[in-house]
Amino acid sequence: MLSSMEKSIAELRETFKNGGTKSISWRKSQLKALLQLINQNEDSIFKALDQDLGKSPVESYRDEVGVLKKSVTYTLSCLEKWVAPKKAEVPLLFFPAKAEVMPQPLGVVLIFSSWNFPFTLALDPLIGAISAGNTVLLKPSDLAPACMSFLVETIPKYLDNKAVKVLAGGADIGERLLQLKWDKIFFTGSPRVGRLVMAAAAKHLTPVTLELGGKSPAIVDTLSTTPSKAKVTAKRIVGGKWGPCTGQACIAIDYVLVEEKLASTLIELLKKTIKRFYGENIKSLKNISRIVNKHQFQRLVNLLKDPNVADSIVYGGSVDEEKLVIEPTILLDPPLDSEIMSEEIFGPLLPIITLKNIEESIDFINSKSNPLVIYAFTEDDTFKKRILSETSSGTVTFNDSMVQFLCDSLPFGGVGQSGFGRYHGKYSFDTFSHEKSIMHRGFYPEIEPRYPPWTDFKLLFLKLAYQFDYFGLILLLLGFKRS
Repeated sequence: MLSSMEKSIAELRETFKNGGTKSISWRKSQLKALLQLINQNEDSIFKALDQDLGKSPVESYRDEVGVLKKSVTYTLSCLEKWVAPKKAEVPLLFFPAKAEVMPQPLGVVLIFSSWNFPFTLALDPLIGAISAGNTVLLKPSDLAPACMSFLVETIPKYLDNKAVKVLAGGADIGERLLQLKWDKIFFTGSPRVGRLVMAAAAKHLTPVTLELGGKSPAIVDTLSTTPSKAKVTAKRIVGGKWGPCTGQACIAIDYVLVEEKLASTLIELLKKTIKRFYGENIKSLKNISRIVNKHQFQRLVNLLKDPNVADSIVYGGSVDEEKLVIEPTILLDPPLDSEIMSEEIFGPLLPIITLKNIEESIDFINSKSNPLVIYAFTEDDTFKKRILSETSSGTVTFNDSMVQFLCDSLPFGGVGQSGFGRYHGKYSFDTFSHEKSIMHRGFYPEIEPRYPPWTDFKLLFLKLAYQFDYFGLILLLLGFKRS
C-alpha cells in the first residue's frame, strides 16, 4: 500500500503526464499566484523570519521578499521568449534542412531548501521549476520551523496543489525522499549533505544541482588609495560579512586578505563601521540576526575557544547564549591550521589574514577549495585579470559584496567543492529544462550517382565537405549519398 508521500509523488507524476503544466498560461498563472502570495503575506513572512532567525523587516525585505518579487516579475516578463524554440544554424552540407532547439520540462523535480534564507532559497528555485513547466515537491528546512510551517500552510492556498506540493519534516523525511526516483533534484545546503544527495541521485541517474558554500575571501587592495574609497571598502565588507543573516550565508565574506602594512588601517575602519551599523554593546545590538540554534551557536563558540584563535581576537568576541547572539568579531592572523581557517565559518567571525604583497592572495586562495565567490577590492586592472585567469570560483565580484546574488542576468552557482549547476533568471529556467535538438529535412532532392562510385574520389569530397561547409552543395549536386 502506498504511503501518503508516495501518493503525493504519484499525483505529481500524473499531473505532469497530463500535460497541463506545459502550457504558458498555466505557468504564468502559477507565477502570478506566487507573487500574490508574497504580496498578501508580507507581514507574516517578516514575523516568521524574526521568530526563526531574528531578522529585522529591512533585512527580511532586502534578502527575501524583495528578491522574490523581483525574480517573479522578471520571469513573467521573459517567459514567452524563453519557452519559444530557438532556430539553430544548419551546415550547407545538410541542405535543404532547418533545425531548432526546444526547451522542455524535465518532469517531477525535488527541491531541498536551506534555513538561512528560508523563503528565497525555497521559492526562487520554485520559480524556475514552474516557469520551465515541471511539477514540484518542495522540502523546506526544519531548522527554520516557523518559515517551514508558513510554506506548508500557505502554498496550497495559492498554487495548484496537484502540481506543487510542500512537505514538512526533518532529516528522516529527506532521506526517504532521496530513495525515490526524481527527474531533477535541486539542493541548497552543506557539502556534507550535498554528497549524500549526489550519491542517492546516482542510483537513478537523476541530474542534480548542488548549491553549496565554501570559504569566500575578500581581497583588499584599495586602502592605499583615497580615504573615501577605503571607507566604502570597509562599509561593503561589513555589509557582506554581517549583513546576510549575520554571516550565516554561503555568499558571506568568510575571511579577508590584506597587506600587513595596511591591516591596522582596515581594522580601525571596520570597527567604526560595525559600531555605526550594529552598535557597540552585545546587549544592545541592532539590525543583526541571531544564530539559528544552540548547536550552531556552540559550534561557533568552540571556534573561538581555541587558545591561539582567542589570542587573535582584536574586536568583539562576546556571546549571549540566552539570545543566541554572537557579537561581530574580528580576528587578526589566527593560525592557518586552525578550524576557523580550514572550515567555512558560517557565522559572525571575520579572520583577517596578512600578506607581504597582495598578489600573494592568489596563491593563498588556490591553496584552498574553490570558493563560491571571490570579492576583490582593487582598481588595478592587471591584478583583476590575474584574479580572473588564475583562480577558480563560482563568481568574482569587484569592489562590492553580495550584489551579484541580486542580478538576474548573471548565473549563480559554484564550482568544484562549492557546488555545480546554476540558477537565477533565465538560468533557473534552463536548470529545470531539457533542450531538445530538432532537425527537419525534406525528401528531395535525392540524386543517385551517375558515375562509378570511386571510393577514393568520394572520400576526398567528403573531407572537403567537412572542412569547408559550402562543399556540401557540391556533394549534393554530384549525387553523393551520406552513407
